[in-house]
Amino acid sequence: MNKSDILKFLQENKDARGIAHWQQHKEKSGGLDSFGVGLTKLRKFSKKVGKDPELARQLWQSDIYEMKIISLLIDDPKTITVDQAESQVEQLKGGYLTHVFSSCDATLAKAPFVVELADKWIESKDPVRRDCGYGLLYEISKNTKKSAPDESYFLAHIAHIEDTYAEQPISVLMSMAAALMGIGKRSKKLNAAALKVARAIGPIDFDPNGRCEPMDVTKHLTSTYIKEELGI
Repeated sequence: MNKSDILKFLQENKDARGIAHWQQHKEKSGGLDSFGVGLTKLRKFSKKVGKDPELARQLWQSDIYEMKIISLLIDDPKTITVDQAESQVEQLKGGYLTHVFSSCDATLAKAPFVVELADKWIESKDPVRRDCGYGLLYEISKNTKKSAPDESYFLAHIAHIEDTYAEQPISVLMSMAAALMGIGKRSKKLNAAALKVARAIGPIDFDPNGRCEPMDVTKHLTSTYIKEELGI
């Protein structure tokens, strides 16, 4: 497929409701236009496109939100470079792209340098990088391979979250909370450590309009499912 094929798909699947929602949240648009196509449909379509780093680079240059999303989804983690990641994170502007860029089964999270990049961004003075760093940490916490970091790695990050959460903007705090939730599902020891910090943070009221329930990591980490999984 090429860029014209992608544009044709978006034009044929544009959603008026999605466009209206996009226009209501211009502050998170990053100055991009949108066809209102949902992420689930974009993921399904991207699987048909397949991995195509060259096409991904072309789509990333677009000023259309969905093209950038497809760019992220069809990129190849084996060919992504640190320089590319640093260039792209500069263009996110804290908008809707951030979630798919660094979390939500992000392609970047599958890159061989993800641990080093997450650690670097978590320490950054840039809140967008910190947001993405914790998004990547959440993805790292889902890794069940032998190559995954050990408990000491995650305990160190829990301690860092405990020391710094109070000074974070809401976007970074939400990513911290997601990371705590992921880490706390790995083992009894990590669950106890993450739960201690989650209780200190408390439910996070991230929606000023009151349409969404506050994010409560404690509730997730004490669920019957997690207790049974970890044998607590």
